[in-house]
Amino acid sequence: MRAGAGLSELIYETCKTYLITQGKFILILEAFIAVVIVLYFGVLSQMEPLRVVIILLFSLVGIAGSYGVAWFGIRVNTFANSRTAFASLEGRPFPIYVIPLRAGMSIGMMLISVELLIMLCILLFIPGDYAGPCFIGFAIGESLGAAALRIAGGIFTKIADIGSDLMKIVFKIKEDDARNPGVIADCTGDNAGDSVGPSADGFETYGVTGVALITFILLGVRNPTVQVQLLVWIFVMRIMMIIASAGSYFINDMIAKARFRDKAVMNFEAPLTSLVWITSLVSVAITFIISKLTIPLLGGDPTLWWKLSLIISCGTLAGAIIPELVKVFTSTESKHVAEVVTSSREGGASLNILSGLVAGNFSAYWLGISIVILMSIAYYFSTMGLDPLMVAAPVFAFGLVAFGFLGMGPVTIAVDSYGPVTDNAQSVYELSLIETVPDVEAEIKRDFNIDVNFGRAKHLLEENDGAGNTFKATAKPVLIGTAVVGATTMIFSIMMTLTNGLTTDTQSLSLLHAPFVLGLITGGAVIYWFTGASIQAVTTGAYRAVEFIKANIRLEGVEKASVEDSKKVVQICTQYAQKGMFNIFLTVFFSTLAFAFVEPFFFIGYLISIAIFGLYQAIFMANAGGAWDNAKKVVEVDLKQKGTPLHDATVVGDTVGDPFKDTSSVALNPVIKFTTLFGLLAVELAVSIAHQGENGPMITHILAAVFFLASTLFIWRSFHKMRIGAIKPEPAKTRVDRMAAD
Repeated sequence: MRAGAGLSELIYETCKTYLITQGKFILILEAFIAVVIVLYFGVLSQMEPLRVVIILLFSLVGIAGSYGVAWFGIRVNTFANSRTAFASLEGRPFPIYVIPLRAGMSIGMMLISVELLIMLCILLFIPGDYAGPCFIGFAIGESLGAAALRIAGGIFTKIADIGSDLMKIVFKIKEDDARNPGVIADCTGDNAGDSVGPSADGFETYGVTGVALITFILLGVRNPTVQVQLLVWIFVMRIMMIIASAGSYFINDMIAKARFRDKAVMNFEAPLTSLVWITSLVSVAITFIISKLTIPLLGGDPTLWWKLSLIISCGTLAGAIIPELVKVFTSTESKHVAEVVTSSREGGASLNILSGLVAGNFSAYWLGISIVILMSIAYYFSTMGLDPLMVAAPVFAFGLVAFGFLGMGPVTIAVDSYGPVTDNAQSVYELSLIETVPDVEAEIKRDFNIDVNFGRAKHLLEENDGAGNTFKATAKPVLIGTAVVGATTMIFSIMMTLTNGLTTDTQSLSLLHAPFVLGLITGGAVIYWFTGASIQAVTTGAYRAVEFIKANIRLEGVEKASVEDSKKVVQICTQYAQKGMFNIFLTVFFSTLAFAFVEPFFFIGYLISIAIFGLYQAIFMANAGGAWDNAKKVVEVDLKQKGTPLHDATVVGDTVGDPFKDTSSVALNPVIKFTTLFGLLAVELAVSIAHQGENGPMITHILAAVFFLASTLFIWRSFHKMRIGAIKPEPAKTRVDRMAAD
């Protein structure tokens, strides 16, 4: 399928252009972070210049890590797309399941291994007094890289997706019609958003959770010997969990081959579900074995090894339980998705949207309760002997739950990456126009000994995409849950710093302290602004993309859209992704500084608030979007009703869900972690300035006002400068102009 390979190369080239543009943009954003690092470590902490340079270098290493694994993910997935499309020609389901999963596992193993290697290098080769700041610099860098790639990628991909999808309604054309200039942009977006984003996000999540635990151990554990034991235990566990994921993949692969290799029909979700559960159970078993071997006696207590194992296992099991709960609301076989389809029959797009909102809200309740139950179990075991070893043992337990969430990190990334490959495989198949190539069936039979069945191939690709949609949805709450639980540990580290190890000012960590309460209220406001700003960027960008496509699409006399028009749509997507990201990042940056400078305990309340509000907002939006997406898939694949009013209604619902699930919800994860990590520096900078003489407090409050005004400027820009009416479209040749020229 040479045409498919050529399309993959074209998509990869457009992805490269996008990534290079994003890389330059991230370096500009790094300049803002570098100023704060230099001020805090160089000026106020009076570190020697060499140490400050090393910290800055490790922040760049963090950015390079997020950026590098994102690039690797795009390279792997763009080729997996065309290979999956070609494999569908056999008419058997198993090959088109194997290729996306294998690609996802290679990405997952790569990014987790690189992350672990970098952290081990810091721990083993950087001098002890440098290691702590280097970990913080590294974590801030990877958080910045992940946030930029997640937010901008999410905006890009949904501009392209909506622009492409709406043409199905406007012109009554088929899915991924080669004449639609938006399809190539949609394919690029699937990789730029749904491949780059999770890769960078997974890399950063794994690192930030580790940094949070390391910071807690160094600040909260009293005995140096116990500190060393716990650090060694955590790193050994990380290595073994990578091995557990790889082993589980091969075990599941053997089972799947035995069950499905020669079958004409298979449930694509079944082997993915078994992979998640096998990995979870193997990881739990390994946790107990490694804990017994590495910490048989911790602080003189011979029972702590199994108690800590149980705490981590709460997180590991959550990595399997949460996907099962997500499927209740997003799977093509779920009652909630069936309700969305049923409501669309008579109620059209209106009831479709309302039913999707219902699914999202119910999912937030059940997933929230499940996380609370698992954290409560962890809390219970943390009270059984950990208190003599450390301050606030339950907080350490919550950090271990987040660590357990990531115990099956490679598999979580693999099932998340499965979706964009299955989605793009359909697009590559349609764009290749393989069915119109003269004597192609005979050529494929001669070269590959395959009896081609085009109708069967398209059906399998669409059916597999439904499974991809479901498992993309299952990974999102796992990552956001990890962010929130891990942020709890990092917030506690900030508390420890502000209260000198919980020995002073502890009364300020209370609802009786007014600034703390005000911080709790403020965090929710920022989460809702972020949701609106990210969706506004998608709305305006999609409007411009639709405007261009409608003016330039040619349906008569051509087989496919011109490369020039396709690149123009990509350019529109990139333009609005950059504009949206710039406003969002600088708002988050200046808001973090402003609230840290207002009052330290106001800032603690703010961090707690964005974590809690962000958790529920992200779960709600991700699963509502997943329900809308798979309702459309049910109409297309199971009901075979493309081009009907029912299909139109579900397409509208899907376009509403696109920025819900793939822009706002997924970007809340890195935003929460970046704010918490950067906030660690910001609040210490604020406290240091406040202690610089009698005018210190006044200076911090003046700076807080300045930073707040800067943040409100970018909040204002995120709507008023991103409105459809505020940005004039670039002049473009219309379809009439082109026809006249021809």
